[in-house]
Amino acid sequence: MKLLILSGPNLNMLGKREPGIYGHLTLDELLAGLRQEFTAHLLDHVQSNIEGDLVTAIQQADGKYDGIIINAGAYTHTSVAIADAIASVKIPAVEVHLSNIFSREDYRHVSYLGARCAGSISGFGIESYRLAIRYFSERKA
Repeated sequence: MKLLILSGPNLNMLGKREPGIYGHLTLDELLAGLRQEFTAHLLDHVQSNIEGDLVTAIQQADGKYDGIIINAGAYTHTSVAIADAIASVKIPAVEVHLSNIFSREDYRHVSYLGARCAGSISGFGIESYRLAIRYFSERKA
């Protein structure tokens, strides 16, 4: 199974940025752990702080991947463009967040992506990503 993991703005700062909220793992460590655990899957990754790069990655994933796991960071709450890109491809996406977006600031309670995704998982740290991968594994079985 081929999955594309997309990471939005500031996720390149994991391990440094607010570790009390996001944990101490760096993005590279998070990805390495997932790849070590899910060896039967090809887990490609794109991180960008630029909205258009994420839109392009979603569009280019169509027909190449079985699913998208997206943590769009702050773009979750602002980007109609990313939501439209998810809706425009024929592969399912799962929205993930390390922190519980519903226990944070009010503006984080809104997700433009959630309605375009097969599901949303938040608040479980790296387990949010594991749950998304398991969803795709069971969906394919």
